[in-house]
Amino acid sequence: MSLAGPATPPPRQAALPGVSLCYRDSGGPNGGTGAPIVLLHANTGTSASWEPQFAAFTAAGHRVIAFDRRFWGNSLADPATGPQPGSVAEDLDALANHLNLPPFHLLGVAGGGFIALDYAGWRQDRLRSLTVAASTGAFSEPEMEQLTRNVLFDGFRQLPESFREIGPSFRALHPERTEAWAHAQEVAKQKDAPTQPSLRTPNTFAKIAAIRLPMLAITASADLYAPPTLMARWLRHVPQAKVVAIADAGHSVPMEQPEQFNTAVLAFLGRV
Repeated sequence: MSLAGPATPPPRQAALPGVSLCYRDSGGPNGGTGAPIVLLHANTGTSASWEPQFAAFTAAGHRVIAFDRRFWGNSLADPATGPQPGSVAEDLDALANHLNLPPFHLLGVAGGGFIALDYAGWRQDRLRSLTVAASTGAFSEPEMEQLTRNVLFDGFRQLPESFREIGPSFRALHPERTEAWAHAQEVAKQKDAPTQPSLRTPNTFAKIAAIRLPMLAITASADLYAPPTLMARWLRHVPQAKVVAIADAGHSVPMEQPEQFNTAVLAFLGRV
């Protein structure tokens, strides 16, 4: 079951090195007039999960683009055209080249936040701004690895995925949407597919300290993976980051609190 709604553009395919990448683009093949925003989905879901953001950001005048990671959704690896598995950051850069994007805003949630930091550390010359939401950042620093171990206690990953990924208030109020989300996750990753490396190079404090872009960080109070205290540890190394805290939301904050999430992002972009 797809979470894509009427505001989500239809999927397209881009022939990139090693992959036919599935992407959605509100600007269409001829582009759009607003500054582009590229959305990076979490380690669950696909580009279809961004329906509330496509609606709000397009209405605000932006061109909005999202893609399925290699081995997820409808992005089909093609070893005959390039090496496997590549990194997500490299696929993002190839897509930006394919679409001939001007400098763009980059937004990643959860696992997409890992990639956003990685890409900004590599190609900040291509970016207008960086937004990272509900993300541990996948840092290789011992301090962050220990914090993550403290949070993800033994048996945590054996808990139901919807419990780990979605906050209790959303589950209580929206059982049908929670069930739809769970069904979508069952088919999001292609069966027996390998795992594509999220990062081109390890995320470190030194790497993100070199990022000079305007940055927004969004925390979610009921996030079991990346609670605000954990995010605060790595955000100390990006002093220009503006932090917005969203209450009563879990790891899937763009879906759970879309109005607050979208308002925070658009307010930040309006200042950039």
